[in-house]
Amino acid sequence: MARKRIIAGNWKMNMTPSEAVKLVEELKPLVVNDDVDVVYCVPAIDIVPVVEAVKDTNVQVGAENFYIEDKGAYTGEISAPMLVDAGVKYVIIGHSERREYFKEDDAFLNKKVKKAIASGLTPILCCGETLEQREMGVTMDWIRLQIKSDLAGVAADDVKNLVIAYEPIWAIGTGKTATSDQAEEVCKGIRELIAEVYDTDTAEAVRIQYGGSMNAGNAKELLAKPNIDGGLIGGASLKAEFGQVVNA
Repeated sequence: MARKRIIAGNWKMNMTPSEAVKLVEELKPLVVNDDVDVVYCVPAIDIVPVVEAVKDTNVQVGAENFYIEDKGAYTGEISAPMLVDAGVKYVIIGHSERREYFKEDDAFLNKKVKKAIASGLTPILCCGETLEQREMGVTMDWIRLQIKSDLAGVAADDVKNLVIAYEPIWAIGTGKTATSDQAEEVCKGIRELIAEVYDTDTAEAVRIQYGGSMNAGNAKELLAKPNIDGGLIGGASLKAEFGQVVNA
């Protein structure tokens, strides 16, 4: 089964609305590629102007976060229906920064995955290990636990349509990158887990990204691996280099 590549930029807490529109205008001609799903996951305040700026292009917009209730007394939060109405198609769930700084655990992330799917948003579900866990040799044990917990009770047909992003925490924003073989080993292990929990068809359909300091210099080698279907790009998504990653 041919899986369509997906390159998503995670802007994190960067770019004012005016800066966001300027960046999108700069990137527009650089990311034209019908063979790749291109996604900008932007801060909440940038969603409306970015959706407008990418209209009639091949780019879709994702959110970096949302809350599990549709509405209510949750000061400062944003709901899935708000995102959908604004034109958002994807949402990042379980990024290591959300897990670490905002204490989002797997039970809560499971609720988020189910809510996103029910609302018509495509989850980009993140998983990954610390350097300490890698050195202890428990990388796949840890990632298997994360994914099994986060996808508990999620139907196979829904899993086929979501995106899983493997992001070794030790390679995020550090300039360190897992070797292409290390990244492929884990992404292959994730696909094998999906086959084990669901079935081979589901495992072959689900798209798995690598998300640890992918850039123009290493994207081609990483994306050549059979189980790496794209990238979740941090720093490199904030500059013209993103276009080179999309076209790698």
